[in-house]
Amino acid sequence: MATGSISLAKAMWRGFRGRCPNCGEGHLFGRFLKVAGACDHCGEDLSHQRADDFPAYLVIVVVGHLVVPAILAVETAYAPAVWLQLAVWLPVTLFASLALLQPTKGAIVGLQWQIGMHGFEVSKQRREAAELAPVLAKIDTRAA
Repeated sequence: MATGSISLAKAMWRGFRGRCPNCGEGHLFGRFLKVAGACDHCGEDLSHQRADDFPAYLVIVVVGHLVVPAILAVETAYAPAVWLQLAVWLPVTLFASLALLQPTKGAIVGLQWQIGMHGFEVSKQRREAAELAPVLAKIDTRAA
């Protein structure tokens, strides 16, 4: 199990890298977009995630905001033939989308895990209790 609190940015970065948001060691994905049921390193239950279509929407926004201005810039500056534009920009769009889809889904799963969305609220409560246990133990020893 991970020790200490895990920030939202750290959980999302671990997910972006395809790692368990809890420990950062186990694999998040069993297949390309299929999230593993549990972490193979720390045993954290990951089956609660509900990323659905949100990662795809984010990828469309990001890739669209990168590719469309590039297409317009090339068209304005050089005016290449349509077949050449299609031959270049369709594969660029496809590969950029596929390259970003899994990391984006991992980041969304990390987000859901860290803030306790869906079934992750039990895991969040367990993490918060583990963080408070040393503080409460210290208070108990002072009271005695």
